[in-house]
Amino acid sequence: MTTLIRADRLIDGTGSAPVQDAVLVVEQGKVVAVHAGGIPDGLSTGNAEILDFPGCTILPGLIDTHVHLNLPGDGTTLEVAMREPEGVLMATSTFAVGKALAAGITTVRDVGALNSTAIHLRRALELGHGEGARVLACGQPITITGGHTWYFGGEADGEDGLRRKVREMVKLGADFIKVMASGGGTLNTQSWKPSFTPRELAVMVDEAHRSDRKIAAHCLCAASIDDVVAAGFDQIEHAGFITDGKGNQSYEPAVAERLARSGIPVTSTLAVGGAVLRAMLAKEERTPTEEAFLARWRKTFAANLDQFRQLREAGVTFVAGTDAGWRFTAIDDLPMEIALMHQGGMSAMEAIIAGTGLAATVIGIDDHVGRLTPGLAADAVVVRGNPLDDLGVLRDVRFVMQGGQPKRRPDRAAT
Repeated sequence: MTTLIRADRLIDGTGSAPVQDAVLVVEQGKVVAVHAGGIPDGLSTGNAEILDFPGCTILPGLIDTHVHLNLPGDGTTLEVAMREPEGVLMATSTFAVGKALAAGITTVRDVGALNSTAIHLRRALELGHGEGARVLACGQPITITGGHTWYFGGEADGEDGLRRKVREMVKLGADFIKVMASGGGTLNTQSWKPSFTPRELAVMVDEAHRSDRKIAAHCLCAASIDDVVAAGFDQIEHAGFITDGKGNQSYEPAVAERLARSGIPVTSTLAVGGAVLRAMLAKEERTPTEEAFLARWRKTFAANLDQFRQLREAGVTFVAGTDAGWRFTAIDDLPMEIALMHQGGMSAMEAIIAGTGLAATVIGIDDHVGRLTPGLAADAVVVRGNPLDDLGVLRDVRFVMQGGQPKRRPDRAAT
């Protein structure tokens, strides 16, 4: 079966100029061709399904490189969320990937979940037992005893213990390895200090790479960034510059320069602050505690956006990731992340690429998805309007295709 999708324009995820009056040709789950100027003469359409989307744009399926599928993203703290039985967390994850797919997010990268829940969900989707965003999973994020997100089961200490933990994650079927290189939002952890010694980090990198796995690190302080860069990690999540328990931050240009020279890409996660502000500002009345929380997050969000700008100016590469599930960040908030990256200095096209083609390259799946080029899986989303003029239209999804199969159709489409 051949499917032709027509729209005013197509953004292919490579950074090339949009294809005007575009036709995307899909056969057997893959992109066969992209044509400009409408359906070309000589292209057989006799048995083809033709979907017309006037006034719309075709893009590659969006990729969120940083989510926590177990978590609800409704303001529930990690400590409260983890009181639920494993079955509830599994169900939460299952619902989340369905919501993501409906929003045009065809792939998510889960960077921390309880035990094997995300890995098992990935397998169920591969077996065709349900529909949802494609899942890449690390399993349990590796953390020190009592460290950030220890509730997920990833505690390990010492060089031998850490090497064994990496091997355990590979045994469970982890697509990549995730390490909490600093504290974070978990109670009694220190986001302003590194969690592991440089040697411990190096051991985990060695073991991950011996097993042909990429390894990513959560870093919220400058010292952890430096240690992770020296250890040779493949990706950094957040790249914050927190200096104390009050959440104060101080950008360090020398650290930024070393990070840029390393070429290690960073996941932005600006949506965490954006979602907190959205939720707090939506309240008609706020308690004194909520007012203090809002004031702190106004400061944090401003600092994060400013540091994003400065890191980009230093030459750091960013990909889009929301931290969906954490605090108030929803599973369909990737359009917010992309818009905030634009607000932080990226062009609209650069921000879109950070959530499509570049994201696929950084997380190692660009041989399969991320771009609308011949031979790759036909993951595509159609949005009303032109996202290069207004990134907000990424939320106005008209059609979703994953692996050549329609997953969300409009109420009416020409065939």
